[in-house]
Amino acid sequence: MRLLRPSGAGPTGGDEDDDAALLRAVARGDSEALGVLYDRHAGWLHARLARRCPDEETVREVLQDTFVTVWRSAGSHRGRGEAGGWLWVIAARRLVDAQRVRARADRADRAAAPAEPPTPSPSAEERVLAGLEYGEVGAALDRISPELAEVLRATVVDGLTTRETARLLGIPEGTVKTRALRARRELRAALGAGGPYPLGGTA
Repeated sequence: MRLLRPSGAGPTGGDEDDDAALLRAVARGDSEALGVLYDRHAGWLHARLARRCPDEETVREVLQDTFVTVWRSAGSHRGRGEAGGWLWVIAARRLVDAQRVRARADRADRAAAPAEPPTPSPSAEERVLAGLEYGEVGAALDRISPELAEVLRATVVDGLTTRETARLLGIPEGTVKTRALRARRELRAALGAGGPYPLGGTA
């Protein structure tokens, strides 16, 4: 696979038909097509990942892992939605996975060296992600309607916009917004007091 250093900070504006054709070629094992797809999208993916993660090494690893995943699963795209949205879904999930691995490693390091000075308090986003997966919010999320929970997971855990969530779930953007509002109401009710978690998605 020919993966080059990312350049640029935004989508190239290439024709979606071209992207779909490239993905079909990648699915057939065409590594050159993967290189072209990488050159077209790596820049803006890198910039967006960097806004969510300050660690440059993690961002580079996630970007590489994203295109390894594309190489292995390009056939699953099947022309559904824009390629950019599909790529970001993969990248966002790989970033969440990497952050979980790092969090587990940090906990193991702290347990092995309890005398070390305390680490800085987690950010609001990190508290949300941890709560959605493991804490009280996670348990409450399992009690609300599945179609509402999947919207929250997409917009909060994966960090997708309303448009990207709509593409991912195959529903209209208006439905995403409506379900997000209902999901937050149901989640607050399940928590009992509307906890301090900033559960709003991005438009």
